[in-house]
Amino acid sequence: REEKAMDLDLMEMWHAMNPVVKTAVVVLTIQGLWGVTVTVDRLLMLFMSKRRSKQFAKEVSTPMEQGDAIAAMNIAQEASKKSHLARFIYEGIKTFEDNLALGMGRDRAADFTKRNLERTGENLSMSLNKGLAVLATTGSTAPFVGLLGTVFGILGAFKVIGQEGGGGLSVIGPLIGEALYITGYGLMVAIPSVMLFNWLSGKISKYEAGLANAGSELVDQLEAGAIGGGVTGEVDVATAEQISAMPAE
Repeated sequence: REEKAMDLDLMEMWHAMNPVVKTAVVVLTIQGLWGVTVTVDRLLMLFMSKRRSKQFAKEVSTPMEQGDAIAAMNIAQEASKKSHLARFIYEGIKTFEDNLALGMGRDRAADFTKRNLERTGENLSMSLNKGLAVLATTGSTAPFVGLLGTVFGILGAFKVIGQEGGGGLSVIGPLIGEALYITGYGLMVAIPSVMLFNWLSGKISKYEAGLANAGSELVDQLEAGAIGGGVTGEVDVATAEQISAMPAE
């Protein structure tokens, strides 16, 4: 019985709202659903990236340990569309080998490789942070959208009083109370959005830092001659394994 009464009250409130207040409710609902969609999408992206990077690290570990740059680059190229780590490894080795082929020394080739990986990281950052602006915008605007709905709701309450020619708290109280629900709804949408934005931003920043460390480690190994340029030797792939083992939850 209580649920039926609650449903009836909500429906009555909806039908009693003026068009501006209804618009505010619809906008807040869309913002909330959009924020949930972005959150789920980014969490799935991080989870899948973890799995793919872990698989790539297993596949590339042998040629990396042997210092076989070409084999490692070929494996990375195949996995680069699915793994961010593979894309970093591929871009790094390819740039280094291309510059060596042009007659550059290892130091200069490594410098070009470092700059290319920095550009790759910037482009990747834009992709990883895709959609987070929705959460930020929702967190900053939802309270004001709710407040706008409340203002017009209260104006509607005074309009009812004017039409009836009077009325006390028994008349205006419920109407103002219903209008204040919109402000509460706006806060209910805004607060989780801000919290999710900060949480996801921290997760993604940590992920980006891990990729940057993997790129720096690769450049160091290339410059030292442990891999690439026809040199064979052992390469420490601990950084790559650390990236693949990063928690995505």
